[in-house]
Amino acid sequence: MAPVVTAALGALGPLLAKLADLLAKECGRLKGVRREIRSLRSEFFTMHGALKSYAKLEDPDDQVKEWMSLVRELAYDTEDFFDKFIRKLGDGGVHDAGFKDFFRKTARRLKTLGARHGIANQINDLKLRIKEVKELKTSYKLDDVAGRTSGNSAVDPRLAALFAEEAHLVGVDGPRDDLAKWVMEDENKHGRKVLSIVGFGGLGKTTLANEICRKIQGHFDCHAFVLVSQKPDTIKIIKDMISQVSYSDEFKKDMEIWDEKKSISKLRELLQEKMYLVIIDDIWSIVAWNAINCAFPENSCSSRIVATTRIMEVASSCCPGPDDQIYEMKPLSDPHSERLFFRRIFGSENCCPHMFIEVSKAILKKCGGLPLAIISISGLLANRPRVKEEWEKVKRSIGSDLNRNQSLEGMKNILSLSYNDLPPHLKTVLLHLSNFPEDYVIDRERLVRQLIAEGFISEERGRSCQEVAESYFYELINKNLVQPVGIGYDGMVRACRVHDMMLELIISKSIEENFITVVNGSQTIWENSQCFIRRLSIQ
Repeated sequence: MAPVVTAALGALGPLLAKLADLLAKECGRLKGVRREIRSLRSEFFTMHGALKSYAKLEDPDDQVKEWMSLVRELAYDTEDFFDKFIRKLGDGGVHDAGFKDFFRKTARRLKTLGARHGIANQINDLKLRIKEVKELKTSYKLDDVAGRTSGNSAVDPRLAALFAEEAHLVGVDGPRDDLAKWVMEDENKHGRKVLSIVGFGGLGKTTLANEICRKIQGHFDCHAFVLVSQKPDTIKIIKDMISQVSYSDEFKKDMEIWDEKKSISKLRELLQEKMYLVIIDDIWSIVAWNAINCAFPENSCSSRIVATTRIMEVASSCCPGPDDQIYEMKPLSDPHSERLFFRRIFGSENCCPHMFIEVSKAILKKCGGLPLAIISISGLLANRPRVKEEWEKVKRSIGSDLNRNQSLEGMKNILSLSYNDLPPHLKTVLLHLSNFPEDYVIDRERLVRQLIAEGFISEERGRSCQEVAESYFYELINKNLVQPVGIGYDGMVRACRVHDMMLELIISKSIEENFITVVNGSQTIWENSQCFIRRLSIQ
């Protein structure tokens, strides 16, 4: 697989390949030039490794982010320099002759025009910048900072959903009652059944699963609710379930020294003859599901499992049987959105002053029926003066407030979980979607062509660039990061749309990575004055 441009690594991968290619050509055999190119390649190879390591951090320190930005800019500038150098000396000859002839002519020009001195001086400038970047990494002890950052523990953003009061919930009772009825039907006639709740982050999957559990848990011999998360600790999860379903201290004696195999065996022993209800919240991979699922015996006691996930592929793996069911969460309707919004701010859905009606509709449109967004923004407005101008400011600044306002921190964390879980190539594709304005229907074929043209896609064994790009498009749909639009009779998705809150997040990430500069109406969404504009989107 050829190296491609990515948001996290910039042009470092293609640059290393380009430098290796130059070393193999005739201009790389000239006295002095080869040595300089080899030196540059060695330096960038080391930086590439450090950058890949830092890119894996979920929330890197500000110093780490700044250093990564400096390395990306240095790589872009180096690539620009070599592109200009080759183009200047090529004089269009690459179109008239083969690649080999082109470099032979280039070498002759270098000898006759004395250009070697010029390239050596510019390479020396690049090497000076490399030295400065290396010294910054050492002086700030970035490896130590990154190590501390990766070990940070944060408050679980899903805890509020577990302890939400029923009276404060809106739009949950209908799905809760329908799903509870499905879970309980054919009681004592069938074996174990699984309900999988799938949807975009912040739609209320945890809340719905918890409400189902509250409604029906009295019908079961025992019940448990466990959080899985992106990096599950299987032993801890299994022991947590044992603690919830067993009241015998004797049974749990020495539980702290049980290994994974014994913990699973003990839980199976507990559940073998019981009608159990287990809620498994926030599953991120099929591997995690398989590791936990083996702890639940296939008894004939009408036991039930409810799983929540953001990923359709995971939801399908949880529900292999004909009696299992996948439930796709939908955004709140407009009336439910308004009810939740006004109730949170004014204490009642019927107390909104007339002057706030229009701006409220604009804010709710941006929330797109996402309960988490509605709750977060209404909490922000509840602490602001009840003046229309203040609400207008909030409407305009939701994107920038994601990074600055503590009231929106929980929403940002929830949305960022999905982004952080992506591999580098999918992060790049997702960030590219900030090229498109709000509510824009993004045509699949157009997007595929753009991704290939930008150098984000390379061929893989047995697959063309177009097939690879289309597979990335469908992966984002599978992970519920974009919404499919227009599914054809052949099952192909014609286009997609990005939720407004996710669009705000990816614009924020694009600014952070200096990936895309967005010019939108009268404002330019760009905050890093230390960097050049690399990609420009005029909306």
